[in-house]
Amino acid sequence: MTHTPDITRPSKELIDALKEIGAATVSGTLGHMGFRNPHMVGPVSQNRGKSIVGPALTLQFLPQRPDLFTEGEYADPETQLHRHVLYHVQEGDVVVVDARADMSSGVFGDMMSTYFKGRGGAGIVIDGCMRDRPNVEKLDLPLWLRGWTPNYHVQTGIYPNAVNVPIACGGVTVIPGDIIVADDDGVVVLPVAMAPEVVEESQKHHDWEEFSRVKLMAGGSLQRYYPLHDDARGEYEEWRKTNRLGTT
Repeated sequence: MTHTPDITRPSKELIDALKEIGAATVSGTLGHMGFRNPHMVGPVSQNRGKSIVGPALTLQFLPQRPDLFTEGEYADPETQLHRHVLYHVQEGDVVVVDARADMSSGVFGDMMSTYFKGRGGAGIVIDGCMRDRPNVEKLDLPLWLRGWTPNYHVQTGIYPNAVNVPIACGGVTVIPGDIIVADDDGVVVLPVAMAPEVVEESQKHHDWEEFSRVKLMAGGSLQRYYPLHDDARGEYEEWRKTNRLGTT
């Protein structure tokens, strides 16, 4: 029996707090904390309006070598590691796949995606492709991919090598259990240790930005309200007394 490790999941309270914050705010906050580019380049939203926050289960692909990999699509299914990452899925998990930006291998298809949804997975992120688009779209799963292909996962030049190991996806290192924040802006990787501070700083940013948005829409000064000038902070504090965000 193939054994693959599970992940340590962050608390539900932390995940719920992050659900109030978009990918752009998380990315910007991480940037101010020294994480210069947590955004994956390549995977893009396949169904607009979806957003997810959840811990990463990881799957790593490597280039095929005949001495290391000789299997077909259905040869001894229980040795196929793209199945095993799905066995770990719990409600709210995000499967993140380093498929090497390969555009000719469909990592998952209709049946695997159906199983993923049945397990309660939050979404799938692949630096590569999926297959069976017509049927997968009926599942209404949040997906961030490079594209689609009719080919199955090992039909061309890559194969699944490891589950729940550190990977690179879209140019960003993903450690198993990292928090994935994804929406129409893209996919951001948030280390768990940095998440509480990101929540705190992002909420501050969100509050004054909402105040600034109101002022700018009313014709207010860009120099005064974005970013919030110290001279406008008293005005902002008065506004907050009657506009407690997230409490109404």
